[in-house]
Amino acid sequence: MNKRQNAIYEFIKDNPGSTRSAVADYISKIHPGKNSRPTILRDIDLLLTEEKIHKSGSGRGTVYFANIDVEAYFAIEPDKRKLKSENFNFDIWADIRNMLNSNELAELDLLNEQYRKNISELSPASLKREIERLTIEFAWKSSKIEGNTYTLLDTERLIKEKIEAEGNDKSEAIMILNHKTAVDFIFDQPKLFENLTAAKIEHVHKLLTGDLEIGAGIRRKRIGITGTNYSPLDNQFQIKEALEKLTSFINELKHPLEKALAAVLMISYIQPFEDGNKRTARTIGNAILLAFNYCPLSYRSVDEIEYKKGMLLFYEQNDFKYFRKIFTEQFKMAVEKYF
Repeated sequence: MNKRQNAIYEFIKDNPGSTRSAVADYISKIHPGKNSRPTILRDIDLLLTEEKIHKSGSGRGTVYFANIDVEAYFAIEPDKRKLKSENFNFDIWADIRNMLNSNELAELDLLNEQYRKNISELSPASLKREIERLTIEFAWKSSKIEGNTYTLLDTERLIKEKIEAEGNDKSEAIMILNHKTAVDFIFDQPKLFENLTAAKIEHVHKLLTGDLEIGAGIRRKRIGITGTNYSPLDNQFQIKEALEKLTSFINELKHPLEKALAAVLMISYIQPFEDGNKRTARTIGNAILLAFNYCPLSYRSVDEIEYKKGMLLFYEQNDFKYFRKIFTEQFKMAVEKYF
């Protein structure tokens, strides 16, 4: 970046939500003679391209924010990080529209055509084997993200042979087998999730948390999240309202990948249940993808810490970009590795 571009970046960083006119006014003071509208627009476009900043809104309502230096952000202790809001952001819906741009969607759509071609050419037996493989790897990694200590080989033996790993808590086996039950359900009834409802989310949560001493239905109590000062809603009526708002929001979105990404992020953000929210979010995301004939994700290669960083950035800053990268990379991996 040249000095002017760096000045623009630093201004936006210090003044989140800056408009173009605010940027122009600032640059005119420190760089007189080098502040024409086309020049500033080119500089802003360069910063957007290099992912130094991102924008929200459109036209005259466009505002700019500096992107987060993730490593520097998490080097700060949780109690010292400055959150966009420590509570649920009721205005978040405008921020999560267009999380995937047209170029990204076109690239992912092209990949998905390969997935559709592949499954159309598989014999019933081969398709069954691939679904089983994805189910095992999804159950393993989704459980591992939640702290489950089963290995992939242990998970395979548990699902295929019903043999539990020695030395592991019974609840870990239940968690994994519940994943299989939930995945079987969404594969058996994919069209059920073309239209999402709160009741369908609750049902998937019930499948995932059965026999784990986790309360069913919308929670009635306050919960905390390890490693962050973000506090989800604690009023049952507001939680229900947020979940209903989410289902309407997802149903209005046009693209299946946008729908799935919104589901994974927002079910996790709302935290509608006593426990099991993120595993429910991942499973609902896959249910939506299957409903529209898109490749489901196993998350097999994702690093659990990076996944959690992506979630924490969304909780604390409503910044979806880090998790979006994880989501799209896992989609690409799934198309390449399965079916």
